[in-house]
Amino acid sequence: MRRFAGLPAVPLAALLVVVLSGCSSGSSGSAGGSPSASASATAVPSPVESADPMPKVSGEVGSKAVIEIPAEKPGGEFVVATVHEGDGATVAKGDWVTVNYTAKDWTTGKDVSSSYDSGGKPQLYQAGSGQLVPAFDQSVVGKKAGSRLLVVAPPAAGFGTAGNTSAGVGSQDTVVFVLDIVDVVPPDSTVSGDVTAPPATAPQVKDNGKQAPTITIPAGQAPPTELQTYVLIKGDGKEVQSGQQLLVQYTGVLWSDGKQFDSSFEHGGAQALQVGTGSLIKGWDQGLVGQTVGSRVMLVVPPALGYGNQSSGPVPADATLVFVIDILEAV
Repeated sequence: MRRFAGLPAVPLAALLVVVLSGCSSGSSGSAGGSPSASASATAVPSPVESADPMPKVSGEVGSKAVIEIPAEKPGGEFVVATVHEGDGATVAKGDWVTVNYTAKDWTTGKDVSSSYDSGGKPQLYQAGSGQLVPAFDQSVVGKKAGSRLLVVAPPAAGFGTAGNTSAGVGSQDTVVFVLDIVDVVPPDSTVSGDVTAPPATAPQVKDNGKQAPTITIPAGQAPPTELQTYVLIKGDGKEVQSGQQLLVQYTGVLWSDGKQFDSSFEHGGAQALQVGTGSLIKGWDQGLVGQTVGSRVMLVVPPALGYGNQSSGPVPADATLVFVIDILEAV
Protein backbone atom coordinates (compact mmCIF):
# COMPACT_ATOMS: atom_id res chain seq x y z
CA MET A 1 0.00 0.00 0.00
CA ARG A 2 1.61 3.20 -1.09
CA ARG A 3 1.38 6.36 0.90
CA PHE A 4 -0.66 8.98 -0.86
CA ALA A 5 2.50 11.06 -1.35
CA GLY A 6 4.63 10.28 -4.43
CA LEU A 7 7.36 7.68 -4.29
CA PRO A 8 11.03 8.65 -4.39
CA ALA A 9 12.88 8.05 -7.64
CA VAL A 10 14.76 4.82 -8.25
CA PRO A 11 18.53 5.56 -8.11
CA LEU A 12 19.37 5.24 -11.82
CA ALA A 13 16.05 6.57 -13.04
CA ALA A 14 17.39 10.13 -12.87
CA LEU A 15 19.46 9.31 -15.95
CA LEU A 16 16.43 8.33 -17.99
CA VAL A 17 13.39 10.08 -16.52
CA VAL A 18 13.83 13.62 -17.75
CA VAL A 19 12.01 16.75 -18.82
CA LEU A 20 12.45 16.84 -22.58
CA SER A 21 12.45 20.51 -23.49
CA GLY A 22 13.04 19.76 -27.15
CA CYS A 23 11.01 16.67 -27.97
CA SER A 24 7.76 14.89 -27.41
CA SER A 25 7.74 11.57 -25.62
CA GLY A 26 4.14 10.62 -26.18
CA SER A 27 1.83 10.27 -23.20
CA SER A 28 2.49 12.52 -20.25
CA GLY A 29 1.04 9.97 -17.87
CA SER A 30 2.99 8.56 -14.98
CA ALA A 31 3.02 5.07 -13.52
CA GLY A 32 4.46 3.62 -10.37
CA GLY A 33 5.08 7.04 -8.81
CA SER A 34 7.76 8.05 -11.36
CA PRO A 35 7.65 11.52 -12.96
CA SER A 36 6.89 11.55 -16.67
CA ALA A 37 8.77 13.10 -19.56
CA SER A 38 6.98 16.24 -20.69
CA ALA A 39 5.92 16.81 -24.29
CA SER A 40 6.58 19.83 -26.49
CA ALA A 41 6.19 20.87 -30.10
CA THR A 42 9.12 18.96 -31.61
CA ALA A 43 8.15 15.42 -32.57
CA VAL A 44 10.31 12.39 -31.94
CA PRO A 45 11.56 10.98 -35.27
CA SER A 46 10.33 7.55 -36.26
CA PRO A 47 13.01 4.93 -35.65
CA VAL A 48 14.78 3.17 -38.51
CA GLU A 49 16.55 -0.21 -38.39
CA SER A 50 19.90 0.94 -39.78
CA ALA A 51 21.84 4.01 -40.80
CA ASP A 52 25.28 4.96 -42.08
CA PRO A 53 27.51 5.11 -40.10
CA MET A 54 26.59 2.65 -37.33
CA PRO A 55 28.26 1.80 -34.00
CA LYS A 56 29.43 -1.78 -33.42
CA VAL A 57 28.38 -3.84 -30.39
CA SER A 58 30.11 -6.85 -28.85
CA GLY A 59 29.83 -8.80 -25.62
CA GLU A 60 27.39 -11.35 -24.21
CA VAL A 61 23.75 -10.55 -23.63
CA GLY A 62 23.29 -10.09 -19.90
CA SER A 63 26.64 -8.40 -19.37
CA LYS A 64 27.91 -4.89 -20.07
CA ALA A 65 28.22 -4.32 -23.81
CA VAL A 66 31.28 -3.00 -25.61
CA ILE A 67 30.28 -0.13 -27.90
CA GLU A 68 32.64 0.98 -30.69
CA ILE A 69 31.87 4.45 -32.00
CA PRO A 70 32.61 5.20 -35.70
CA ALA A 71 35.07 7.93 -36.57
CA GLU A 72 32.33 9.68 -38.55
CA LYS A 73 29.80 11.99 -36.97
CA PRO A 74 26.29 10.61 -36.33
CA GLY A 75 23.80 11.11 -39.13
CA GLY A 76 20.93 12.25 -36.91
CA GLU A 77 18.69 9.20 -37.35
CA PHE A 78 16.86 7.52 -34.47
CA VAL A 79 17.96 3.90 -34.94
CA VAL A 80 16.61 0.77 -33.24
CA ALA A 81 18.43 -2.36 -34.42
CA THR A 82 18.15 -5.88 -33.02
CA VAL A 83 21.63 -7.20 -32.20
CA HIS A 84 20.29 -10.47 -30.76
CA GLU A 85 16.68 -11.63 -30.85
CA GLY A 86 15.41 -13.31 -27.71
CA ASP A 87 12.78 -16.02 -27.52
CA GLY A 88 10.63 -14.53 -24.77
CA ALA A 89 7.31 -12.72 -24.85
CA THR A 90 6.86 -9.78 -27.21
CA VAL A 91 6.60 -6.39 -25.54
CA ALA A 92 3.30 -4.58 -26.09
CA LYS A 93 2.58 -0.96 -25.28
CA GLY A 94 1.70 -0.74 -21.59
CA ASP A 95 3.62 -3.86 -20.60
CA TRP A 96 6.08 -3.59 -17.74
CA VAL A 97 9.61 -4.27 -18.93
CA THR A 98 12.85 -4.80 -17.04
CA VAL A 99 15.84 -3.54 -19.01
CA ASN A 100 19.58 -3.52 -18.40
CA TYR A 101 21.54 -1.00 -20.42
CA THR A 102 24.97 0.19 -21.51
CA ALA A 103 25.39 3.72 -22.87
CA LYS A 104 27.99 5.84 -24.64
CA ASP A 105 27.99 9.42 -25.88
CA TRP A 106 28.76 9.28 -29.62
CA THR A 107 29.55 12.99 -29.76
CA THR A 108 32.20 12.97 -27.01
CA GLY A 109 33.17 9.29 -27.07
CA LYS A 110 32.67 9.08 -23.31
CA ASP A 111 30.91 6.29 -21.43
CA VAL A 112 27.58 7.14 -19.80
CA SER A 113 26.32 5.50 -16.60
CA SER A 114 25.22 1.90 -17.10
CA SER A 115 22.95 -0.41 -15.13
CA TYR A 116 25.84 -2.90 -15.21
CA ASP A 117 28.13 -0.49 -13.34
CA SER A 118 28.83 -1.03 -9.64
CA GLY A 119 25.70 -0.13 -7.69
CA GLY A 120 23.59 -0.07 -10.84
CA LYS A 121 20.12 -1.58 -11.14
CA PRO A 122 17.94 -2.60 -14.07
CA GLN A 123 15.25 -0.14 -15.15
CA LEU A 124 11.61 -1.16 -14.61
CA TYR A 125 9.03 0.86 -16.55
CA GLN A 126 5.93 0.66 -18.70
CA ALA A 127 6.72 0.50 -22.41
CA GLY A 128 5.21 3.29 -24.48
CA SER A 129 3.94 5.19 -21.44
CA GLY A 130 6.10 8.28 -21.83
CA GLN A 131 7.86 7.72 -18.49
CA LEU A 132 11.36 7.57 -19.94
CA VAL A 133 13.29 9.06 -22.81
CA PRO A 134 12.01 7.83 -26.21
CA ALA A 135 15.18 5.77 -26.74
CA PHE A 136 13.86 3.50 -23.97
CA ASP A 137 10.14 4.19 -24.09
CA GLN A 138 9.60 3.40 -27.77
CA SER A 139 12.46 1.08 -28.66
CA VAL A 140 11.30 -2.01 -26.77
CA VAL A 141 7.73 -2.14 -28.13
CA GLY A 142 7.40 -5.09 -30.49
CA LYS A 143 10.67 -6.65 -29.32
CA LYS A 144 11.06 -9.93 -27.42
CA ALA A 145 12.32 -10.57 -23.92
CA GLY A 146 15.89 -11.82 -24.07
CA SER A 147 16.73 -9.48 -26.96
CA ARG A 148 19.66 -7.08 -27.15
CA LEU A 149 18.94 -3.82 -28.97
CA LEU A 150 21.28 -1.16 -30.35
CA VAL A 151 19.64 2.25 -30.06
CA VAL A 152 21.15 5.40 -31.57
CA ALA A 153 19.38 8.36 -29.99
CA PRO A 154 19.82 11.89 -31.35
CA PRO A 155 18.70 14.62 -28.94
CA ALA A 156 15.06 14.39 -30.02
CA ALA A 157 14.97 10.71 -29.02
CA GLY A 158 17.25 11.11 -26.03
CA PHE A 159 17.69 13.95 -23.57
CA GLY A 160 16.32 16.75 -25.71
CA THR A 161 17.90 20.16 -26.22
CA ALA A 162 18.60 20.44 -22.48
CA GLY A 163 20.90 17.43 -22.49
CA ASN A 164 21.66 15.84 -19.11
CA THR A 165 24.45 17.52 -17.17
CA SER A 166 24.54 14.88 -14.42
CA ALA A 167 25.17 12.22 -17.06
CA GLY A 168 27.64 14.42 -18.96
CA VAL A 169 25.43 14.57 -22.06
CA GLY A 170 25.35 17.86 -23.95
CA SER A 171 22.39 19.50 -25.66
CA GLN A 172 23.48 18.37 -29.15
CA ASP A 173 24.88 14.97 -28.22
CA THR A 174 23.81 11.68 -29.76
CA VAL A 175 23.78 8.83 -27.24
CA VAL A 176 24.18 5.15 -28.10
CA PHE A 177 22.32 2.71 -25.86
CA VAL A 178 22.52 -1.07 -25.81
CA LEU A 179 19.34 -2.40 -24.18
CA ASP A 180 19.00 -5.94 -22.83
CA ILE A 181 15.31 -6.79 -22.32
CA VAL A 182 15.36 -8.96 -19.21
CA ASP A 183 11.64 -9.52 -18.65
CA VAL A 184 8.19 -8.43 -19.77
CA VAL A 185 5.08 -8.48 -17.57
CA PRO A 186 1.63 -7.50 -18.91
CA PRO A 187 -0.27 -5.14 -16.57
CA ASP A 188 -3.03 -7.69 -15.93
CA SER A 189 -0.60 -10.37 -14.73
CA THR A 190 -1.18 -12.34 -11.53
CA VAL A 191 0.72 -15.15 -9.85
CA SER A 192 -0.36 -18.79 -9.84
CA GLY A 193 0.65 -21.97 -8.08
CA ASP A 194 -0.22 -24.27 -5.21
CA VAL A 195 -2.29 -22.44 -2.60
CA THR A 196 -1.73 -22.73 1.13
CA ALA A 197 -5.00 -21.74 2.82
CA PRO A 198 -4.73 -19.48 5.89
CA PRO A 199 -6.18 -20.66 9.22
CA ALA A 200 -9.93 -20.29 9.77
CA THR A 201 -9.33 -17.41 12.20
CA ALA A 202 -7.66 -15.37 9.43
CA PRO A 203 -9.28 -13.65 6.44
CA GLN A 204 -10.11 -15.99 3.58
CA VAL A 205 -9.25 -15.30 -0.06
CA LYS A 206 -11.07 -16.29 -3.22
CA ASP A 207 -9.10 -16.00 -6.46
CA ASN A 208 -10.98 -14.24 -9.27
CA GLY A 209 -8.46 -14.59 -12.09
CA LYS A 210 -7.80 -11.24 -13.75
CA GLN A 211 -10.08 -9.42 -11.31
CA ALA A 212 -9.48 -8.41 -7.70
CA PRO A 213 -9.64 -11.35 -5.28
CA THR A 214 -12.48 -11.55 -2.79
CA ILE A 215 -11.27 -11.14 0.79
CA THR A 216 -13.65 -12.26 3.56
CA ILE A 217 -13.08 -11.16 7.16
CA PRO A 218 -13.70 -13.93 9.76
CA ALA A 219 -16.91 -13.29 11.68
CA GLY A 220 -16.57 -12.61 15.39
CA GLN A 221 -12.75 -12.33 15.32
CA ALA A 222 -11.03 -9.35 16.89
CA PRO A 223 -8.36 -7.79 14.68
CA PRO A 224 -4.77 -8.75 15.56
CA THR A 225 -2.55 -6.19 17.24
CA GLU A 226 0.62 -7.35 15.46
CA LEU A 227 1.45 -7.80 11.77
CA GLN A 228 0.20 -11.13 10.40
CA THR A 229 1.84 -12.51 7.26
CA TYR A 230 0.44 -15.46 5.29
CA VAL A 231 2.16 -16.81 2.19
CA LEU A 232 -0.74 -18.12 0.11
CA ILE A 233 1.40 -19.01 -2.91
CA LYS A 234 5.15 -19.46 -2.53
CA GLY A 235 7.03 -18.15 -5.56
CA ASP A 236 10.35 -19.59 -6.69
CA GLY A 237 11.89 -16.27 -7.75
CA LYS A 238 14.54 -14.14 -6.11
CA GLU A 239 14.17 -12.80 -2.59
CA VAL A 240 12.90 -9.25 -2.15
CA GLN A 241 15.54 -6.89 -0.77
CA SER A 242 15.01 -3.60 1.05
CA GLY A 243 15.27 -0.68 -1.35
CA GLN A 244 14.11 -2.60 -4.42
CA GLN A 245 11.36 -1.57 -6.75
CA LEU A 246 8.55 -4.13 -6.76
CA LEU A 247 5.96 -4.77 -9.42
CA VAL A 248 2.78 -5.89 -7.66
CA GLN A 249 -0.91 -6.53 -8.01
CA TYR A 250 -2.74 -5.83 -4.78
CA THR A 251 -6.13 -5.48 -3.16
CA GLY A 252 -6.87 -3.99 0.26
CA VAL A 253 -9.96 -4.22 2.46
CA LEU A 254 -10.88 -2.94 5.92
CA TRP A 255 -11.07 -5.50 8.74
CA SER A 256 -13.97 -3.57 10.29
CA ASP A 257 -16.45 -4.18 7.48
CA GLY A 258 -14.59 -6.04 4.71
CA LYS A 259 -15.02 -3.08 2.37
CA GLN A 260 -12.46 -2.78 -0.41
CA PHE A 261 -10.66 0.57 -0.33
CA ASP A 262 -7.96 0.06 -2.97
CA SER A 263 -7.00 -2.38 -5.71
CA SER A 264 -4.48 -2.19 -8.52
CA PHE A 265 -6.90 -4.19 -10.65
CA GLU A 266 -9.15 -1.14 -10.75
CA HIS A 267 -6.62 1.55 -11.65
CA GLY A 268 -4.49 0.26 -14.49
CA GLY A 269 -3.22 -3.08 -13.24
CA ALA A 270 0.21 -3.90 -11.84
CA GLN A 271 1.97 -1.07 -10.01
CA ALA A 272 5.65 -0.37 -9.34
CA LEU A 273 6.41 0.55 -5.73
CA GLN A 274 9.63 0.92 -3.76
CA VAL A 275 9.87 -1.25 -0.63
CA GLY A 276 11.88 -0.86 2.56
CA THR A 277 12.58 2.87 2.24
CA GLY A 278 9.65 4.37 4.16
CA SER A 279 7.66 5.30 1.07
CA LEU A 280 5.14 2.55 1.90
CA ILE A 281 3.29 1.86 5.13
CA LYS A 282 5.38 -0.05 7.65
CA GLY A 283 3.29 -3.19 7.30
CA TRP A 284 4.32 -3.49 3.65
CA ASP A 285 7.96 -2.73 4.32
CA GLN A 286 8.10 -5.34 7.07
CA GLY A 287 5.88 -7.94 5.42
CA LEU A 288 7.29 -7.95 1.88
CA VAL A 289 11.05 -7.75 2.41
CA GLY A 290 12.32 -11.34 2.42
CA GLN A 291 9.43 -12.73 0.36
CA THR A 292 10.11 -14.20 -3.08
CA VAL A 293 9.06 -13.07 -6.54
CA GLY A 294 6.10 -15.10 -7.75
CA SER A 295 4.51 -15.19 -4.30
CA ARG A 296 1.00 -14.21 -3.24
CA VAL A 297 1.13 -12.80 0.28
CA MET A 298 -1.67 -11.75 2.60
CA LEU A 299 -0.82 -9.09 5.17
CA VAL A 300 -3.04 -8.17 8.11
CA VAL A 301 -1.76 -4.75 9.15
CA PRO A 302 -2.63 -3.24 12.56
CA PRO A 303 -3.09 0.54 12.77
CA ALA A 304 0.39 1.12 14.19
CA LEU A 305 1.91 -0.31 11.01
CA GLY A 306 -0.65 1.30 8.71
CA TYR A 307 -2.00 4.83 9.03
CA GLY A 308 -2.25 4.93 12.83
CA ASN A 309 -4.75 7.37 14.27
CA GLN A 310 -4.86 9.38 11.05
CA SER A 311 -7.32 8.84 8.22
CA SER A 312 -5.92 8.58 4.70
CA GLY A 313 -8.30 8.85 1.77
CA PRO A 314 -10.84 6.03 2.11
CA VAL A 315 -8.99 4.53 5.10
CA PRO A 316 -10.40 5.74 8.45
CA ALA A 317 -8.30 6.38 11.53
CA ASP A 318 -7.25 3.38 13.65
CA ALA A 319 -8.06 0.95 10.85
CA THR A 320 -6.75 -2.62 10.60
CA LEU A 321 -6.03 -3.35 6.95
CA VAL A 322 -5.96 -6.62 5.00
CA PHE A 323 -4.01 -6.87 1.75
CA VAL A 324 -3.53 -9.63 -0.80
CA ILE A 325 -0.37 -8.89 -2.82
CA ASP A 326 1.07 -10.66 -5.87
CA ILE A 327 4.82 -10.01 -6.21
CA LEU A 328 5.46 -10.02 -9.96
CA GLU A 329 8.99 -8.59 -10.15
CA ALA A 330 11.72 -7.05 -8.02
CA VAL A 331 14.65 -4.96 -9.27
